[in-house]
Amino acid sequence: MPKFLQTEKIEKMSLLKSPLKLFASALLGTLIALPAHALETPAKQVLLIDHDTGAVLFEKNAEERMYPASMTKMMTAFMVFKQLKNGTLSLEDSFPVSKKAWKKGGSKMFVEVGKRVNIEDLLRGIIIQSGNDATIVVAEGISGSEESFAKEMTQTAREIGMFDSQFRNASGWPDPDHFTSAKDLAILASETIRSYGDYYHIYSEKEFTFSGIKQSNRNPLIRGDFDGADGLKTGHTEASGYGLTASAERDGRRLILVINGLDSQKARAVESERLLSWGFREWNRYPLFQAGETVGDAPVWLGQTGTVPMIVKKDILLTMRRKYRDDLKVSIRYNEPVPAPIAKDSILGTLVIEAPDMDTIETPLYAAEDVPQLGMFGRLSAAFEYLLWGEN
Repeated sequence: MPKFLQTEKIEKMSLLKSPLKLFASALLGTLIALPAHALETPAKQVLLIDHDTGAVLFEKNAEERMYPASMTKMMTAFMVFKQLKNGTLSLEDSFPVSKKAWKKGGSKMFVEVGKRVNIEDLLRGIIIQSGNDATIVVAEGISGSEESFAKEMTQTAREIGMFDSQFRNASGWPDPDHFTSAKDLAILASETIRSYGDYYHIYSEKEFTFSGIKQSNRNPLIRGDFDGADGLKTGHTEASGYGLTASAERDGRRLILVINGLDSQKARAVESERLLSWGFREWNRYPLFQAGETVGDAPVWLGQTGTVPMIVKKDILLTMRRKYRDDLKVSIRYNEPVPAPIAKDSILGTLVIEAPDMDTIETPLYAAEDVPQLGMFGRLSAAFEYLLWGEN
C-alpha cells in the first residue's frame, strides 16, 4: 500500500516505487477516463472505450448524429432482454407473425405469416440473422405496434443515458428522424453486457438456422475469429455507410468499439480489427486503490488519536497508455493538521492522479473513523506543550 509523508500537505510518489494491490472488479464506482489520442481512420464516426472504467481510448465525431441502420437491433434486443429479466416474458413465449412482418424487405429471418415464433428464436433471428421481419414480430408482440414499440425504445434509451438517440422503428429501416450517435451505441453495448449477461452470449454465436435456412453472423470479428470478440451488431444502409458495434475481451479487459460511415464491408472488417488491436496493444488498466483502502494518515490537532486514516470510498482503476506508465504520479492534498473532532466519512482531502497527456484526476479522501476531541484538560495540556515546544 502506498505511504505518504504525514508532515507535508502534499507528498508525491511514483507508483513504480511502491507495490500495488491487484484486484479484480467487474463494475467500478469510480470511472477514470483519459483523453483520446490521435489516430487516423476513414470511418466517419468512431468511439473506442474500456468497458469497465469508461476510459475513452479513441474517438472521432463520437457525439455526432448518425444513422444506426441495423445496429438499431441492439436496442430491440435490449427491450426483450429487459422483459426476460423482469419476468414479463420467457424464452418459451411466442408471438404471432403479422402480414407486415412477413412482407418486410431487407435482411430476413424468414418467418411465415400466421405462425407463431418463440422468443428464443426471434432473438437469434434479430441478433445473428439481422432479420427485419423478426424485429416487427417482437415490436408488435410487446407493444401492439412497431410505432408504439419505437417510442418505448426511445424512452428506455433515455433511461440508460442515451440522450442523442431517437427511434422510429425496430429494425433501423431508413428514416430521417431515426438516429443515434457512436457514444450512445457504446452506452447501449456496455449496458447490455453489464445488465444482461445471461443473454449476451447470443451475440457471439456464429450461425442460426430457421425455416431450414442457415445464416451466418454478420459480425466480421465473430466470423473471422478475432481474439476475444463476442459481439455485437453490424449495420448498413446507403445513408449510414457500413458500421459495427463490437466488443472483445482479453485477459479480463473488455473494449467496446463503435464504428460507422465506412464505404465497404472490407473496410469495416479491417478498421474494426485494427482499432481494437491497437486498443489492446497500446493501453492497459492499472489498479490503484480498493474501496476502503487507506491512502495516507493525516495528523490530528487536539484529538484523542494523533492521526486519522484517509480512505477512498470506491475502487480506483486507471486506464492509460502503456508508454506513460513510468510517469504516473499520485499525491494527496489536505490541510494539516486536521482539527478534532472528526466524523467518520467526512472529507479530509483529495487524491490527485497525474500522468503525461491526460487530464488531472481528483477524487475525495474520507476519514476512516471518528476522532473525538480531547477533554478540557487534554486540550489545555496540548496547547501548553505547543507553546512550550512548538510543532513537533
